[in-house]
Amino acid sequence: MVKNQIVTITIEDIGNDGEGIGKYEGYTLFVKGAVIGDVAKVKVLKAKKTYGYAKVEELISTSPDRVTPKCPVAGRCGGCQLQHLSYERQLAYKTDKVKNCLIRIGGIPEQQLEPMMEPIIGMEEPFYYRNKAQYPVGADKEGRPVMGFYAGHSHNIIDCTDCAIQEPVNAVILPVIKAFMEEKNISAYDEEAGKGLLRHVLTRVGFQTKEVMVCLIINGKKFPDAEILAKKVAAVIKEFKDEKGNGGYVLKSFCLNVNTEKTNVILGQEILPVYGENYITDYIGNIKYQISPLSFYQVNPQQTVKLYEKALEYAELSGNEIVWDLYCGIGTISLFLAQKAKQVYGVEIIPQAINDAKVNSKLNNLENAEFFVGAAEDVMPAKYKESQGTMKADVICVDPPRKGCEESLLDTVAAMEPKRIVYVSCDPATLARDVKYLEEKGYELVKVCPVDQFAHTGHVETVVLLAAK
Repeated sequence: MVKNQIVTITIEDIGNDGEGIGKYEGYTLFVKGAVIGDVAKVKVLKAKKTYGYAKVEELISTSPDRVTPKCPVAGRCGGCQLQHLSYERQLAYKTDKVKNCLIRIGGIPEQQLEPMMEPIIGMEEPFYYRNKAQYPVGADKEGRPVMGFYAGHSHNIIDCTDCAIQEPVNAVILPVIKAFMEEKNISAYDEEAGKGLLRHVLTRVGFQTKEVMVCLIINGKKFPDAEILAKKVAAVIKEFKDEKGNGGYVLKSFCLNVNTEKTNVILGQEILPVYGENYITDYIGNIKYQISPLSFYQVNPQQTVKLYEKALEYAELSGNEIVWDLYCGIGTISLFLAQKAKQVYGVEIIPQAINDAKVNSKLNNLENAEFFVGAAEDVMPAKYKESQGTMKADVICVDPPRKGCEESLLDTVAAMEPKRIVYVSCDPATLARDVKYLEEKGYELVKVCPVDQFAHTGHVETVVLLAAK
């Protein structure tokens, strides 16, 4: 197989990022935008020894699972990989992804895993679910501002102000900012040159409260007539109604974030207030959270409440338990668990997140939650050693980043002898690896429940319960 070769293949599988997989004379091709059941002419873009990457040149026959994407730029934008796949098939794909990782990497026999697997928790309406958006800002060939999302595997901005998975109110905010940039001759940031003022537009929306935050990430300390822009944005938000006629949105926060570094990191550390507060509030279940531009907060509140309810169910709390919540962020899961536990301890490496967690604890009058700053893999072993092996827990909850947990942390978790470990994962492969390690440490997998937090993407969240043998 060589680059630019065109071959006809049948798509027989889906890859880790939602790409179609087919074979030509035993040679495997990964094809973006192809669906299981498609027969297609594909053009080879990159050829390695045993596999390659290709794009669809022509669909000869289409899969019954193929649908027309809601978004006109879905094929070019890097945000959604699966809008062309029916939602039912997306859920089946994600279930299989979790199952296959636990079998292949976790070493769980299929017949043993089947009864543990609960049905994936999907969305009733898998569009307009994201409460946070980060729009890169650039300029087109004529120098006019563009805002949208990066094309897959690039930093080329696809101009899109009306995204099918973002909160719909964003569709009226961005055009106002664009027009203001043109009116005031405000420059867009140029990544290569490191020059230009406006880098990104960050928005957050409280799904329960309808409070809106707009944060401009700027390459400097000032933004011309920011107060005037804030009032313009507040006016369009106040008048906005979604396609079902629902309104009631209010601009609660308009602020600037200073990032003068030549970096791909979106946010700097300095927040400059312009209008309203430096935060919005929202609820997950009946727990209220205060969310700043720098806060980590789950982006799909409709599914997050289902995710946390499942974690709470697996924790089986009666009110007498000592619980540790590792990688706790702003205390989202911690406070959910604190409603039913005797005492919850949260650990998180980001100081700002711990500050938010403490604020959120007071906001909800929960006095049985305590938080520590530091990497979980450092804090936990150190505290266990300090206690000379006496530190115990009834339940330990972990919600690590994509790389999963370090072995030193899992060693400490097992040494603390919790009756139950609730593992919330955003990566089935590292989840499966860590489940295998914990099984070797005296725990057994009891329940598995995938949750679709990110419809139309290849990502899947999973909650698992491990119990002491």
